[in-house]
Amino acid sequence: MAEPNAIRKARLAYVVSHPIQYQANLLRRLALDPGIDLHVFFCSDFSAAAYQDKGFGVSVAWDVPLLSGYNYTVLPRWRETHSPSVTRPISRGFFRGLQRGINGQPFDLVWVHGYSTVNTAHAMLAAKALGLPVLTRSDSWLGDRSRAGWKLQAKAMFFACLKKLVDGVLAVGTRNAEYWRHYMGDDFPIFRMPYAVDNEYFAGLTEQATPRRAELQAELGLDPERPVILYASKLQKRKHCDHLLEAYLQLRATTGLAPYLLIVGDGEMRADLEQRAQTSAFAADIRFLGFRNQSELPRFFDLSNVFVLPARHEPWGLIVNEAMAASLPVIVSSDVGASDDLVRQGENGYVYPVGDVPALCAALEQTLAPGRSQTMGRVSRRMLDKWSFEEDITALRQAIAHLTRLRLATGGEN
Repeated sequence: MAEPNAIRKARLAYVVSHPIQYQANLLRRLALDPGIDLHVFFCSDFSAAAYQDKGFGVSVAWDVPLLSGYNYTVLPRWRETHSPSVTRPISRGFFRGLQRGINGQPFDLVWVHGYSTVNTAHAMLAAKALGLPVLTRSDSWLGDRSRAGWKLQAKAMFFACLKKLVDGVLAVGTRNAEYWRHYMGDDFPIFRMPYAVDNEYFAGLTEQATPRRAELQAELGLDPERPVILYASKLQKRKHCDHLLEAYLQLRATTGLAPYLLIVGDGEMRADLEQRAQTSAFAADIRFLGFRNQSELPRFFDLSNVFVLPARHEPWGLIVNEAMAASLPVIVSSDVGASDDLVRQGENGYVYPVGDVPALCAALEQTLAPGRSQTMGRVSRRMLDKWSFEEDITALRQAIAHLTRLRLATGGEN
């Protein structure tokens, strides 16, 4: 028998394109929250098995469980895909699924990941038809790319319509909050739900890798006395590993430093990058290691001295969170969305102007100065104490409480 003053859980529906490895642990944590009754609706489940990832250019099968520890439904589809886009997949059953609720009880709120696809529009319209408040979350920011004037006008019109379908937004960081304020207005409810990873998971696996560090160093032919620069991301043009490679070659040619460069990842640029490396004077110190699964990355974090993400048009860059959780300093371009929130210039890393190879070279030289990377890495780890799943859950609770009160005040059902 329930206690008289017991507060029931808020019944939350979460709609997302497909199982995402970065989100799986967060969903498991939410499922354990005493104040939230979570049910996830996936528009597709293609990522739960091996699939061809266009960005990596290889078959990917994630080695972390994506579908355990929480309740979910995979919606039926008319158009399947292994690469989600605005019009793929096209799923159905949103209205019926949201109407069904949890154990026969209606949902209190619908949280939709993203806002610009056929499926997200369908989910929002279904929620509104049922009188349910809607939250959305994305990683967009205003400066991510240039657009023609007519496109900006069309986007403003789109957001005027979106504002009628959404009751609040979950901002993943400073730039994303600015984006929402720009398009939705200063009075629109914005809740800070930072883009986070499972910090303890990555920190723990990195610590476990330390006793076996010598094995990996021997496997890769690395001198333990020399520093290591790490890149771990897709080898796509916009990720600009080529900028890092050029900065590395400049560093080796103009300073007395002799670090290794480890390139973890695969993709369309790999052949060109390998050719450039092979024709350089420092080819013997550059390693191309291919795609590595999520649980393998901490082994490379452990033996590295600095992590670099030189990307252009990078909405956030969760790999930066992972590297910081492993106590690494980080160097990122000004186009990496995480830079405003996660990089303190000269303290735990550096932000350099995107595309500025000499500036990247200078940042590498400063980070690899004796003792600097260890000190900066400790700052990285401390910073993530306030950028974690706990902040995510707190923000979600605040959003649920606010929109539930608003719904009651306007005559909605409890």
